Amino acid sequence: MDKNSNTSSPVRVAVERIDGKHRLAVDGEPFFVKGAGGGFGHTETLARRGGNSIRTWSTKNAMRVLDEAHAVGLKVLMGLDVARERHGFDYDDRDAVKQQLDTLAAQVREFKNHPALLAWGIGNELNLGAKNPAVWNAVNEIATMIHGLDGNHPATTMLAGANKTVVDEFNARCKDVDFLSVQMYGDVGHAKEKISAAGYTGPYLITEWGATGHWEVPLTPWNAPIEQTSSEKADAILERYTAAVLGDPDNCMGSYVFLWGQKQERTPTWYGLFTEAGEQTEAIDVMQYVWTGSWPEQRAPRLTEIAIDGKTRYDGVKLTAGASARAEVTTTSPTSSPIFIRAEVLPEATVVGEGGDFEPRPEAVQNAIKRTHGDGIEFEAPVKPGAYRLFAYVTDDSQRVATANLPFLVE
Repeated sequence: MDKNSNTSSPVRVAVERIDGKHRLAVDGEPFFVKGAGGGFGHTETLARRGGNSIRTWSTKNAMRVLDEAHAVGLKVLMGLDVARERHGFDYDDRDAVKQQLDTLAAQVREFKNHPALLAWGIGNELNLGAKNPAVWNAVNEIATMIHGLDGNHPATTMLAGANKTVVDEFNARCKDVDFLSVQMYGDVGHAKEKISAAGYTGPYLITEWGATGHWEVPLTPWNAPIEQTSSEKADAILERYTAAVLGDPDNCMGSYVFLWGQKQERTPTWYGLFTEAGEQTEAIDVMQYVWTGSWPEQRAPRLTEIAIDGKTRYDGVKLTAGASARAEVTTTSPTSSPIFIRAEVLPEATVVGEGGDFEPRPEAVQNAIKRTHGDGIEFEAPVKPGAYRLFAYVTDDSQRVATANLPFLVE
């Protein structure tokens, strides 16, 4: 595609009532979003698994994302990166607000005519850490700007949760935003009830959901969040899609599962449906099933538990510095393919963000893993006292994977 997006032909996207239900319509045809957040580098897999859309958080690499999506028939909910009050932006500073508006307008002009564009996402979870309601005035100004420049694509903004105070501000101040988007994790199964109770009755997308959030799980005695295994996540995702995305057929216009890729957020495995090595977890099999009605012929391994010397994630495992230990994982393979285990020990993340802010990946403890065999991992506790995690990756010969980790304290 020509880098000058103004030479391209856009599709016409609108929010419509179709058979009594709110739906996005692309050139007049109903478009129920079967989407994933991320997608950069995995667009072909998303299309092959039955997805029809990806979501970004900014216009970084936007032309490449749009072109790759268009090549495989996907639409893009394009994010516009809006400054956050929690990062120090002052929404009472009219000069700064105007400068931001002008910057975003240039981005809209550049990409508005791309045929893969579905809609614009104004910011991400701007309600986190926000006290100044003027942020919602700015969101509405951005939506008004979008409509003035681009008559073909609707605009939304993404909220963390569905808090009544914030939704009241949205309802009062964001009249030009076409629909709301919400982001929930462990409680997403109650999205319909929570959104209604917050006072919003219009169309919406669920633009982030997936694994139980790290703020929603039990903690170890030293306050480390206990992560679900990849199989526990897959089981929960199937249940949540049915309850949340399909549970409000009148107003929910689809969703974007989080994350179609990999990122470090509390751990390297918490939210990504892929590993750093590009392996596909069981949750991707689930998404294929909910999007298409059919399971893949070859499915990912299952991993239901990890234990160190017989103690599980919930037992507050403590080890002596430098001591030898053995872990076991409980796995099953849906196929006859052989499975393999690799493992690593990482320090507990200490530099953590909020709302998906960047976090550095902890460096693996060198020479901690001594041997893996069968379902067992032999390792040595680090010599430096502190909080750590043992990670297990169970793979087959087709780049499918199951993951688990167990937090432990070295004394």
